[in-house]
Amino acid sequence: MPTLNNLTEDNHRRHQSLEDDRQQPIVRNAFAFLAGYLAFGVLIYSLNRSDFKSSETHPVVDALYFCIVTMCTIGYGDITPVSTASKLFSITFVLVGFGFIDILLSAMISYVLDAQERHLLAAAKHSAHGRNFDVQSYVVDIKKGRMRIRLKVCLALGIVVLCICVGAVFLWLVERLNWLDAFYLSVMSVTTVGYGDRAFNTIVGRLFASVWLLFSTLAVARAFLYLVEARMDKRHREMAKWVLARDLTISEFLEADIDNNGFVSKSEFVVYKLKEMGKVAEKDILQICDQFDKLDTGNCGKITLFDLIDNNKKESSLSLQDSNGRDGKFSHFFGKSWMSSSK
Repeated sequence: MPTLNNLTEDNHRRHQSLEDDRQQPIVRNAFAFLAGYLAFGVLIYSLNRSDFKSSETHPVVDALYFCIVTMCTIGYGDITPVSTASKLFSITFVLVGFGFIDILLSAMISYVLDAQERHLLAAAKHSAHGRNFDVQSYVVDIKKGRMRIRLKVCLALGIVVLCICVGAVFLWLVERLNWLDAFYLSVMSVTTVGYGDRAFNTIVGRLFASVWLLFSTLAVARAFLYLVEARMDKRHREMAKWVLARDLTISEFLEADIDNNGFVSKSEFVVYKLKEMGKVAEKDILQICDQFDKLDTGNCGKITLFDLIDNNKKESSLSLQDSNGRDGKFSHFFGKSWMSSSK
């Protein structure tokens, strides 16, 4: 007979499977939209090369490089629009890229990171299976079912540092910059500053930059998001400690007494503390209470298995009646139509 833990794990796996099925079309759409967006930019640039001032290497490479640099809001200044049409195109391109492309690429990055987090969590659960003690993992929080926020921050910052190092080494080897200038240009590129005193000048360098800039700028944005998440998580934990350390006053007792019966039950006390911690809102509590009242068909203050089965039967019968009603109206309509045509 399956245990409650097994049922919970099966439900969690089904939920993750549905989440994967929902996110996969987003990733495919992101790739398709990104490819179409860049192809459109490359085509416009290639057809209007005379409207841009640049040190040319290859028309297609220069066009792709310009689109990536513009989309990532770096702006080295080595390729600039000079005509009215090219300036209007650049304005539109950067605004669209800054909005839609950022959303789509963020969805792609989130999908990859969530997949990695699920694999790490599954591995941690597998290693803990069969043991009689709680496994304290520094990688994932098994109870919460997520990667620890500190590890997320460390991994994100590590990826940013790796991107900077890869860019610096490439600039030193290919673009022939000294170590200081290579590191300087790499940091200014990854952080999307782009002063313009240094840039990629070779065809190989611009091909590398087209991929490297896209990935590294997104890595920096993700690292900042994780830093904000870590700060918020720390603030919530401090708030929870402060709320739990406080004694219950008379005014708080009256507020916690939801049903005004003169005493505070354990469930009322838990709900009140959760509200103080900011983990649940009054609106959410009211919606949950309404759902409970609907399931409590016997009005006994608790949900029994009989209530749940009875409620499911009622919903099934109502759905069947609606379906039969629609079929009856459909048949009646076509019956009248057939009789009219026969006459």
